[in-house]
Amino acid sequence: MTDLVTRVAPPRETALRRAAPALIGYVAVRALGLLVLALWSAARGKSAYTLLTARWDALWYTRVAELGYGYEVRLPDGDVHSNLAFFPLLPWLERGMAAVSPLSYADAGFLVSLLASLAAAWGIFAVAELVYGRRAGVCAVLLWAVLPVGIVQSMAYSESLFTALAAWSLYAVLTGRWPTAGALAALAGLTRPVGLAVVAAVWAAGAVSFVRERSAADARAGECTPAPSGEGSTRRVGSSGGALEALRAAAAVRRALAMLLAPLGTAGYVLWVGHRTGRGPLGYLDVQAGWRNGFDGGLAFARFVAEKFTSLPSAPAAAGIVAGVGLVVWLYVVCVRQRQPLPLLVYAGVVTALALCASSYFGSKPRLLLPAFPLLLPLALALSRLRTSRSALVVGGVAVASAVYGAFWLNGSGPP
Repeated sequence: MTDLVTRVAPPRETALRRAAPALIGYVAVRALGLLVLALWSAARGKSAYTLLTARWDALWYTRVAELGYGYEVRLPDGDVHSNLAFFPLLPWLERGMAAVSPLSYADAGFLVSLLASLAAAWGIFAVAELVYGRRAGVCAVLLWAVLPVGIVQSMAYSESLFTALAAWSLYAVLTGRWPTAGALAALAGLTRPVGLAVVAAVWAAGAVSFVRERSAADARAGECTPAPSGEGSTRRVGSSGGALEALRAAAAVRRALAMLLAPLGTAGYVLWVGHRTGRGPLGYLDVQAGWRNGFDGGLAFARFVAEKFTSLPSAPAAAGIVAGVGLVVWLYVVCVRQRQPLPLLVYAGVVTALALCASSYFGSKPRLLLPAFPLLLPLALALSRLRTSRSALVVGGVAVASAVYGAFWLNGSGPP
């Protein structure tokens, strides 16, 4: 169904030069978003920097960095919000940066997010360029930047860090750098629960590669069978064939190493939480249940949307949600039809499923879909086929709308 042939990466010395237009465009879009946020917040008497670094999840991450794990809030309804729900890589980076600089934990989180967002943009470009070409790579980065919830990329949240690790892990898989792919997948698994998507992508690609190599080996063995009686000696594999087999064996070892490394981050943290809580391997699920979060196949989300259709004021919002979910599903179908590489399809599919089928925090679903950048590749490919002036007009208009929405969103309910 999809192409798993290892692609040739551009020369390393030209990689940054090739990505420069995408990164410059990304910085311009994010600068516009931050400027509009600063102006909007000032008009409302709020601090844009506080909105970016010291509210919602950002506070939980800085508390982990400062105090470690063990902090929890008991709500009047009996729910227990524990900071064990937050994976440790971002707090570790905040703590490390604060230890070697005058930055506060919040400042460090903001800086990590800014740097990680650039790394994520570069990784998205690298993947898209590899699959569809340089122009599509630039368009993919710009589309990721102008998403309605793109302002989250500049917050002291873990989305940018996770997306950077995921994108470069997928790029490593596509270019045959298996140990690098596994190591980055492990780090992604220390960043967010959705690190499972990166693990699944590495495993799927590795398993299919093993199966294909086994089939090819069986075919080669069939070609090297002894010659029929009276037709000469047994066919032999030359020294070059032996060297080729050694290379294949080494490649198989690297793939196996990647598949072993990939789940270590997620599994290690989940098992540690289970040990910390005394509830065994399922302890992390109990922690999430304290936040009323879980995976129910989307039933709670469906009920949430259906309830909104029962009143006229909220019906348009419900219709918008249905349209948004339909768009996401349609984009994934297009990705399949366009024969995206298997690792991208598996990754995007798992991210989408985990986001849409979570049983709580329905307003967070657009933010949870932020790392699913392969869904943007069909749009990027279509945009790349337009004239430069027309595509610039489209991106510019959407960037302004995104900046205004981001400022309105953070000054209102914001991301829970």
